[in-house]
Amino acid sequence: MPSRIRTAYEERLADGRLTPDPSQRPVVDALARVERDLGRRGLFGRVPEVRGLYLWGPPGRGKSLLMDLFCACAPEPRKTRAHFHVFMARVHGLIRQWREGDAAERKRVFGQAKGDDPIRPTAELIASEARLLCFDELQVTDIGDAMILGRLFEALFDNKVVLVVTSNRAPDQLYLNGINRQLFLPFIDMIRERCEVVEVGGARDWRLDRIMGGRVWHGPDEQAAFDLLWTALKGEQDEAPTTLHVQGREVTLERTDGGLARATFAELCARPLGAQDYLAIAERFHTLFLEDVPVLGPHNHHEARRFVTLVDALYEAGTRLVALAAARPEALYREGVGAFEFERTVSRLHEMAGADWLARERA
Repeated sequence: MPSRIRTAYEERLADGRLTPDPSQRPVVDALARVERDLGRRGLFGRVPEVRGLYLWGPPGRGKSLLMDLFCACAPEPRKTRAHFHVFMARVHGLIRQWREGDAAERKRVFGQAKGDDPIRPTAELIASEARLLCFDELQVTDIGDAMILGRLFEALFDNKVVLVVTSNRAPDQLYLNGINRQLFLPFIDMIRERCEVVEVGGARDWRLDRIMGGRVWHGPDEQAAFDLLWTALKGEQDEAPTTLHVQGREVTLERTDGGLARATFAELCARPLGAQDYLAIAERFHTLFLEDVPVLGPHNHHEARRFVTLVDALYEAGTRLVALAAARPEALYREGVGAFEFERTVSRLHEMAGADWLARERA
């Protein structure tokens, strides 16, 4: 039977949705191998173990795009595609439910109630929902995640779950210099054992090429160009909400895909959000599309102040900003409280639209 992922990849090359890149061929071959293995059946109808895939390399080389294509094509009906942070947020939520729930609540959610350790019931619930887990942008910076990943994935692999994941880091670079990193090392060993590790090289950053090919600051009559750039960067993956937990509160962005987020000025600057919220957004997403930025002045100086704080957070995190605004940066805020101070923001917005700034790597 022809490989679905190969066929889909060739179709997109033929119709121009993708540009030929020899460095992507080994990735497609590795994904085709996982696809083939997922379609096999073990002895006596048992579910066989399938070695997964860990794709790593610099941003913009097509890792997420190819993984999304694979997930759509994979013959396994029980499959989940999620950003790794979203998955871990759910894991922590399930662990909390197990610890706080009584026997009846545990039975309702997990189908079991005995024991004090929440890790295995959580893994078994996830495994009951999906045999194939596709994760985008695996990175580990939180000690809470680091301490549970080894035990969680040991239980997932025991339940024949197959992992396909993308990351900007090689496995042995995960959680580098983290607190109690020695307790995290078994997870790295497990990844190497249970997944084929493939480096995604290539000299071109396709995401950067698309941004450089257009402009990141769009005027009021350029909605079509703004939307076209969003579609080009997002690809074919469906948008989904992402909820960030900031100091006990939830901040939800309704339109996200992996490291991309899209929001209106009102959603981010007309709400009572602060510096910590914007820092969380900037750290979580590599690119923010912000639309409907109005002319600022005395009538909306509170929103203007929040916009300044948002830009500062994006600037410090190295997050790219693509804007659809009513005016050029220097014409956004000409009079009113804070107009003079806004000149620094104008300078930052111009710098953030420059080729050197767009091309730099995030820390």
